[in-house]
Amino acid sequence: MTTLNFLTNLDYSRFESPAILKKLASASRKLAELKGAAKAIPNQGILINTLGMQEAKDSSAIENIVTTHDELFKNDAKISSNSVTKEVSRYRQALRIGFLQVEKTKLLTANDICKIQAELEFNNAGFRKLPGTSLKNNEGAIVYTPPQDHQTIVKLMSNLEAFINDNDLFNADPLIKMALIHHQFESIHPFYDGNGRTGRIINVLYLVKESLLDVPILFLSRYILATKTEYYRLLQATRENDSWEDWVLYMLTAVEQTAGESIDTINAIHKAFYEMKHHIRNNYKFYSQDLINNLFLHPYTKIEFIEHDLKVSRLTATKYLDELSNGGFLEKKKVGRANYYINIALNTILTSGKS
Repeated sequence: MTTLNFLTNLDYSRFESPAILKKLASASRKLAELKGAAKAIPNQGILINTLGMQEAKDSSAIENIVTTHDELFKNDAKISSNSVTKEVSRYRQALRIGFLQVEKTKLLTANDICKIQAELEFNNAGFRKLPGTSLKNNEGAIVYTPPQDHQTIVKLMSNLEAFINDNDLFNADPLIKMALIHHQFESIHPFYDGNGRTGRIINVLYLVKESLLDVPILFLSRYILATKTEYYRLLQATRENDSWEDWVLYMLTAVEQTAGESIDTINAIHKAFYEMKHHIRNNYKFYSQDLINNLFLHPYTKIEFIEHDLKVSRLTATKYLDELSNGGFLEKKKVGRANYYINIALNTILTSGKS
């Protein structure tokens, strides 16, 4: 078992090398661009909902919990579901719970982290109380044994909570601190289940807490999924060889690349949003901002959503959706006796040729 030290014992001058400072500057610029791009979307809920579903899918896939966009979007529209998709969808709810708490208190506490994990795993087991947890490689060999004693876990999490919330304890840039926080949390491995997904939610909530983002929209899971072998190699190398600099460079690269991809996605959503708004406003008498918001909040929408959001009758909601389907904006689908409607432009942006 590796003995974990408090993060406050690290010398922050280690992270002032030319390579790290150069990567930090480029990652920070991209993150600032992302924050600005997000403000162009008038309804921030659109980004939280749609990008949150993307993150739920990718973060769960890292843990080999796999679903498809189609299944996820159907679950969002309450059209159909299965146990795996429900589990993936809880990620977005856990993210929302954490975001609301950070937004309210400007803190990210150990108690908040427990609530996030409880929503993910649908239990309130809290920090591990029983020994036996270990991390294995693909061959089944144990590569790391995290702290086993409950009181040690509590002490380490208390120190991590202070590190997250008291900026006077460690004089480093928030992006560097985020990288350190993520590694420490995954190494403490405080819960029986859900540590990986909880840790990735902590990443983006910490950026919101530090005002680097207004809403939680930088999700590193797609980058981690694409570089999964390197991610786990560097996690372990840092534990074994004190290779913190390499770990920080990896995480800064993840921020830079993910922010760039997220900017492209947001810009595409922004373009599709205003193109649809323009066409509907010019060609349909029933145009309203609530209608456009609904169509972009839900990649798959249905009659009941329009009834509720626009406060119209079922007959009127059906007419709106059918006319937009005939106009080529939506694709009408049938499941059982019910219809649902796919926002063609938004679905294309979010799926990008992936399942």
